[in-house]
Amino acid sequence: MSILVMSSSSSKQPLRLLIVAVGMLAVAAVVSSAVQHNYADALSKSILFFEGQRSGRLPHTQRMKWRKDSALRDGLDVNMDLTGGYYDAGDNVKFNFPMAFSTTMLSWSVIEFRKSMGSELPHALEAIRWGTDYLLKCTSVRGSVVAVVGDPNGDHTCWQRPEDMTTPRTSYIVTTQKPGSEVAAEIAAALAASSMVFRRSDNAYSRSLLKRARQVFAFANKYRGSYNDSIGSGACPFYCDISGYKDELIWGAAWLCKATKSPKYWNYVKQNTNTMNSVSHVVLRNVEGQAVAYYGGDVTEFGWDAKHAGINILVSKWLMRHPAAESNPFIAKANGLICSILPESPTPKSVTYSPESASLLSSGGLLFKPGSSNLQHTTALSFLLLVYARYMTAASKVVSCGNNVVVKPARLVEFTKGQVDYILGSNPNRMSYMVGYGTRFPQKIHHRGSVIPSMDKLPQNMQCHEADMYFKAPTPDPNLLIGAVVGGPAEDDTFEDSRYNVAQSEPTTYINAPLVGVLAHFKSPSF
Repeated sequence: MSILVMSSSSSKQPLRLLIVAVGMLAVAAVVSSAVQHNYADALSKSILFFEGQRSGRLPHTQRMKWRKDSALRDGLDVNMDLTGGYYDAGDNVKFNFPMAFSTTMLSWSVIEFRKSMGSELPHALEAIRWGTDYLLKCTSVRGSVVAVVGDPNGDHTCWQRPEDMTTPRTSYIVTTQKPGSEVAAEIAAALAASSMVFRRSDNAYSRSLLKRARQVFAFANKYRGSYNDSIGSGACPFYCDISGYKDELIWGAAWLCKATKSPKYWNYVKQNTNTMNSVSHVVLRNVEGQAVAYYGGDVTEFGWDAKHAGINILVSKWLMRHPAAESNPFIAKANGLICSILPESPTPKSVTYSPESASLLSSGGLLFKPGSSNLQHTTALSFLLLVYARYMTAASKVVSCGNNVVVKPARLVEFTKGQVDYILGSNPNRMSYMVGYGTRFPQKIHHRGSVIPSMDKLPQNMQCHEADMYFKAPTPDPNLLIGAVVGGPAEDDTFEDSRYNVAQSEPTTYINAPLVGVLAHFKSPSF
């Protein structure tokens, strides 16, 4: 958080600064209140983004035309076809742990808000299937799961388009001898969730997804261990699992319970929930060598690594109508998440808020959690709160946070809308953090494909460092990655539109995926 320290050399200067600051916020507030965001447009673009992240041979339906076929030899080093899937962010590596989480969240978005998606539903299904087709390939050999494709260290050394890659496309695999329970269980969750999505439109495909989900979960549970240890530099420091793998096992079981209705998976969830790691605080080094504080493993955490809060929200739907619901530990923890986020709640907070935007949002400002790429937390937690509001509405429930603070579903919807509106432009900078949405948005994002001229404009292959000049150029990106939501502003609401500022300017699939469902609801409210 940045603090403005004003000089005391002049008694008039602080007052003048205060008046100017208040005036600027007042203008911003007026602008904010007048903005009516086009959620349908934002939804369409948030899904289109995934086409820009595609790996493999692109279909004739590809709408983001500046992208071309890439990584067509993936898997040859292990005699497998591992083409397809998604690049996680602005690099060219396929990290299956966050990719599977993104697929799970896209599926959950459709499960909850299918009716609100309208004409975007086919595109959402296509985005999910692009992920699940690849995940089926990664789990096609029994007793093993492909965890990563592409040497992360080699890839991050070069600034190349996906279509030009010359770095090793190493396949990192977890096995019975070198397990990776977190990546396998997250893939099981993705396959189980997506099986529900395709049950209506392609039942045979749905059944194949569910069958594989069962198999992969059994593998993850029987051969326990972290992929951090098994594949080493393939996982860390890029996507180290800090919160432990037990939350993924319970998350996977919860999704299998939802998809199959089998009591054995529900029993697994109940019997193992107390084994999840408690809150931990560690200091990591990111890929730029910067120290980053990380808090993981708490019931208020949710994202590609920690699934704790998501588990409680997911299973709460089954429990909320029970007469003793309030005493159920899953409901109590879900309620605890709500109370730890809302500004008016008297309970200790799991988030902080940007103070400069407090006057723009009834929520108190944009929410923040420790670590980089903050909007991943904003979109993931907003999704959970909106889904919980939906469940509360159906069960006619409220949440009591103490000191006479009673939270109704409408408050969660209001809060979520404030967070989404901030992302779309209702903020002190009056800019959208979604590329291509609104009149002002990030122009220099940290993304190889977006920064380097496309094959249409520059058909010759670019070697490892030949495109560095485009990264260093002060000009806007030549290729718009429409719909990409970047990491977002700092906690004082400032934003540096710079490729060098990875934390603020890099988009990821797991920022966008939860946002899809939220935008669908605000396009056509479902409750």
